[in-house]
Amino acid sequence: MRLNRTHYCGMLSADNIGQKVVIAGWVQSKRDHGGLIFLDLRDRSGIIQAVFDCEKNASIFSEAEKLRPEYVLAMKGTVSRRSPDTVNPKLSTGEIEVDVEDLEILNTSKTPPFYIEDGINTDENLRLKYRYLDLRRPEMQQSLLIRHRTLIAARKYLDRRGFWEIETPMLTRSTPEGARDYLVPSRTSPGSFFALPQSPQLFKQLLMVSGIDKYFQIARCFRDEDLRADRQPEFTQIDIEMSFSTIKDIIIEIEGLVSHIFKEVLGREIVVPFEIMPYREAMERFGSDRPDNRFGMEIVDISEIAGGSQFKVFQSVLQKGGVVKGINVEGCGHFSRKELDDLTQRVQRWGTGGLAWMIVTGDGFKTPIAKFFTAEQQEEIRSKMHAEPGDLLLFVADEWEAALKVLGQLRLFLAQRLNIIPEGKDSFLWVVDFPLLEYDQAEGRYTSNHHPFTAPLEEDLPLLTTDPLKVRSQAYDLVYNGIEVAGGSQRIYRKDLQEKIFNLLGMAGEEVEEKFGFFVQAFQYGMPPHGGIAFGLDRLIMLMAGKKSIRDVIAFPKTAAGNCLLSGAPAPVSSSQLKELYISTIPRDNKENE
Repeated sequence: MRLNRTHYCGMLSADNIGQKVVIAGWVQSKRDHGGLIFLDLRDRSGIIQAVFDCEKNASIFSEAEKLRPEYVLAMKGTVSRRSPDTVNPKLSTGEIEVDVEDLEILNTSKTPPFYIEDGINTDENLRLKYRYLDLRRPEMQQSLLIRHRTLIAARKYLDRRGFWEIETPMLTRSTPEGARDYLVPSRTSPGSFFALPQSPQLFKQLLMVSGIDKYFQIARCFRDEDLRADRQPEFTQIDIEMSFSTIKDIIIEIEGLVSHIFKEVLGREIVVPFEIMPYREAMERFGSDRPDNRFGMEIVDISEIAGGSQFKVFQSVLQKGGVVKGINVEGCGHFSRKELDDLTQRVQRWGTGGLAWMIVTGDGFKTPIAKFFTAEQQEEIRSKMHAEPGDLLLFVADEWEAALKVLGQLRLFLAQRLNIIPEGKDSFLWVVDFPLLEYDQAEGRYTSNHHPFTAPLEEDLPLLTTDPLKVRSQAYDLVYNGIEVAGGSQRIYRKDLQEKIFNLLGMAGEEVEEKFGFFVQAFQYGMPPHGGIAFGLDRLIMLMAGKKSIRDVIAFPKTAAGNCLLSGAPAPVSSSQLKELYISTIPRDNKENE
């Protein structure tokens, strides 16, 4: 006869002393002390110690001797207080235990391929193959709990703010949005395909045309792209759109949402408003459009000083329109020549020609290039970089963007190596005024920095004709501790402007109609001004949970190669399935020879 659970293990407390309880869960560990067996029983709420006493119940004690880790049990007993010398302060239930009076073994278990405990040093592929075991570990369940509570908090907040949750299609039309689409063949329309959405972008804009005014969705998105620690082929967004909104309106709503989530889920107060930083300032100071401003080591421009020096490497770059930038690594003048050579090799791998260095001493600079700078120039550099004796100055000379990106990477690398990034600090900021367009040298055309529906800044509209690369967009990214967690923009809502952007991107007439016809048609029926934003939910939860990879906050993630080790997906399908979809496959050898 099955024992019906009445309490969760981790929710028992001293208030339950003397009560009869029925608990159920998995055996975490067992300790046999002769006539007494102590067993830790685990469920999602935590662990409770259960005690089997041979003198009180010999038959139940005999059953307990058979128990092994991960057996599934239900047991009935009385909650009692532990003796003072056996209290476990590491457990929330460490002051109590359950004296077992009845036991039911609901299921046995093989020995798991890894320990079901936190902090295991186990190959990730093994964890993914046995994900249902990995998810039994408390730290993994805590991540899923944070995810759950975040979604509940977001839904409640957005509902109070007047947003409607509306689902958009999962089977839609393939449109060019930057990454490859996942395609789904149509059985009823042979030779035609649905695409899984890379985002709900077009449909949420159409909802604004529909008069919905305020929309949100916990949206599943799919992108067939190369993966990293913070990317998956399928991921989740908190997707938001508003009509008749300005950038300020969006910022106010999102700062309120973030503050609410952190208070409800983590119990942490977030200071608003967040700092707003133009893209160019972010690049100039931090070498990144997602700057981590929790520490200093900001980038300094010494191009003017370098231009007056006799150092030909710097002069050559400057004559080609490049820049000379540097960072002050405070107190690191003790770095050895080998360490400096290693840093040079590292920045070369990142894509620049080399790294110049100066060690600040009480008498000036210790550096192989000191002879190319006058004493006055050295003092100018020291003053501009706020350098003191014992500091290490590092310089990169290259094109503007290349120099800044390399120094941005070097800045982060050194901060992590030197352990100077503050722990437990929540730093949010907005990056705005991104370039609207980029120029693709390989394809010989402009491309969108965000997507083709991003509105330009009104004051930059004349530049669309004269100098498109100088046009700034009404786009905004939310950065949390140096990682982008949300991005959005005000949208183009006038047909003539949208057509102009399409033309700049090399699309016109039939091509626009083919790729975006259903969307462009809506411009003719009173499209309101609108804007929106999307949170990368997995990335946000990863940071909130203190994890290094989004795979640790997704229940059943894919590997870096896009495979599911648990189910074996993707996998071949039967010839009959292919036949009814009118699909034939190309052998791999033939495909490689094409």
